[in-house]
Amino acid sequence: MTSPKLPLSLTVFRGFPDKCCFVWSPFVTKLEARLRFGSISYRTESGSVTKAPRGKVPYVSIDHGDGNCETVADSTLITQALIESEDLEDLNDNLTAALKLQDLSIRALLEDKLYFYQCHERWVVNYYSMRSKILGALPWPLQFIIGNIVYKKTMRSLEGQGALKYSTEEITSFRYEIWDTLNSYLSAVSRPDDQEAPFWILGGDAPTEADATLFGFIASSLICDAAPETKVKVKSCPALVDYAQRVYRKYFPDYELWE
Repeated sequence: MTSPKLPLSLTVFRGFPDKCCFVWSPFVTKLEARLRFGSISYRTESGSVTKAPRGKVPYVSIDHGDGNCETVADSTLITQALIESEDLEDLNDNLTAALKLQDLSIRALLEDKLYFYQCHERWVVNYYSMRSKILGALPWPLQFIIGNIVYKKTMRSLEGQGALKYSTEEITSFRYEIWDTLNSYLSAVSRPDDQEAPFWILGGDAPTEADATLFGFIASSLICDAAPETKVKVKSCPALVDYAQRVYRKYFPDYELWE
């Protein structure tokens, strides 16, 4: 006889002390959206990058009810771990091979391309705004020291990825192209008769993994003061805003809405 499944206790460490609101990291919001798509309850804590596996947020503490806590980092790996433990449904399981490829392509566009262009705007063009938000709780000398470390690490990452081979103006044009293309694509996606209900990027009746990623990137762009050009750009894309507001109303009614 199979034993009943024990209740799951999940804590999401977001890197920010704020409660009941979105944070600047698109990957944190991606994870939260994914959990809410799967009706998984969780609590949030600030946590620390220095304590995080892989040195990144988000990370989670998972207690499956047997007293043994597991700590996992990286939004994608967290989702995979919860699917393997059967706490989350695999949203892409019933997709055709073509739709799975499309879903993966959208995620790659956002996570492996747009993310680096966003990093350039945040950590290079608007470094001081980013530093004051991320490291604001630290004394000034530590803000200066750690800020320089993060800046140099970011520059190495952007150099390795290839973004720094382009001018700021060129990177901006690449960012805008991605947002414009996504906006045009979403404009053509059919919407439900209910004007409040979400619609999904692959046009189906339920979200896929790409929807969690897309919502995370839109929401973080609409609230991040260290990326003012992106905020203005996304606000000018009506389909993106409509998409995000619909997801917000259904899945995040307890959070503050962006302005």
